[in-house]
Amino acid sequence: MRYLEGHFAPVNEEVTAYDLPVTGRIPAELNGRYLRNGPNPLGVEDPVVHIWGMGQGMVHGVRLRDGRAEWYRNRSVRIPGFAPMVHVIEHAQRTFAMAEGGLPPAELDADLNTVGVCDLGGIAEGFTAGAHSKHDPLTGELNSLSYMPGRDFVQYIVTDAGGSVAQATAIPMTRTPFMHDFALTENHVVLWDTPLGFDGFECRWLPEHPTRVGVMPRTGGDVRWLDIDPVHVSHTLNAYDDGDSIVVDVVTAEGPFDPADPGAIRPVLDRWTIGPDKVHQRRVDDRPQDFPRVNDARATRPYRYGYSAATALYGIPFTPEGMPSDDAFTNALVKHDLQRETTEVHRFGKDEAVGEASFAATGQGEDEGYLLTYVHNPLRNASDLVILSAQDFTGEPVARVHLPVRVPLGLHGNWMPDR
Repeated sequence: MRYLEGHFAPVNEEVTAYDLPVTGRIPAELNGRYLRNGPNPLGVEDPVVHIWGMGQGMVHGVRLRDGRAEWYRNRSVRIPGFAPMVHVIEHAQRTFAMAEGGLPPAELDADLNTVGVCDLGGIAEGFTAGAHSKHDPLTGELNSLSYMPGRDFVQYIVTDAGGSVAQATAIPMTRTPFMHDFALTENHVVLWDTPLGFDGFECRWLPEHPTRVGVMPRTGGDVRWLDIDPVHVSHTLNAYDDGDSIVVDVVTAEGPFDPADPGAIRPVLDRWTIGPDKVHQRRVDDRPQDFPRVNDARATRPYRYGYSAATALYGIPFTPEGMPSDDAFTNALVKHDLQRETTEVHRFGKDEAVGEASFAATGQGEDEGYLLTYVHNPLRNASDLVILSAQDFTGEPVARVHLPVRVPLGLHGNWMPDR
């Protein structure tokens, strides 16, 4: 079971370390916390049937201040049942570990200790804010799309900047979809209904189910459904309104998708242009990649740059243009210039493993800032927090903060600057 070994293997201890050693220079303007969540399954009874993503959540964090790495902490999310393991976000000056499928968020304190289960985005039907809730950088609202097994509808939930639910809209479905992510523009919510969904309470690929895209005004109302070619949808890079059309950049893969083996697919980056009665699907980059991110200040609006990871989760060779196939690797970050239709690739060392990178903005320019990510170095069986300049993407890291322990490959996180 590779999802319990190597780069994925859980860690057994909660660790706190101060004044971390650094190679390079931490930019003085980076004051805040970089946090990332992910499954940390301990005590698995039968590894053969283990599903990656079902372990208890563990949040890993580094505190940066005035050019120093003050601390590293890893803390289990301590609530009953399956603790949130997908994402960690900040909203209304509070920190939340996030899950999906009807599992509620958990609130964390500044040192990553669990405060308890919370009702962020909670409504009477039992739905709460979902794992891929999205901030609107102009309004401060948190927008969520949430599903629950056994319910033939999903909920679009808007939580205002103060943390109170401002809107909840039920969207009828033909069954419970596996709706891990969605897209948000200035005026629209975009959702997808793919063959991956729930047959009763079992999540599986149902090839007879059509693939379709839904568009709904953010204010609520009827959903306009359009059929598209069958596809599995992983994550959204960004989306925006463009006149009468909507542009959605999204990571997709050919089916079938087996939830028990998420690394078996080959995810690529596509652009969907949604018109009044048709969706045009175009391949942006056919090299395997996932965990796409943008400068969040450009979320829901037209943008130029996006970032993604070629990660050991998929283990598929990634070859930059112009390099021979024997130089392919599976450990890189990619910067997409979507205006020029070009890419830059930052390659990491042999046998290292990189996951999602978060953008830390330091100015008004769209790529004025840094990318932060955890990189596992198997030679010392520990990880580094790597800081890259977005404007010198292929150059040497600005800094490597050396952590005392390994951070397993996980899911999603964020840079949370001091306010």
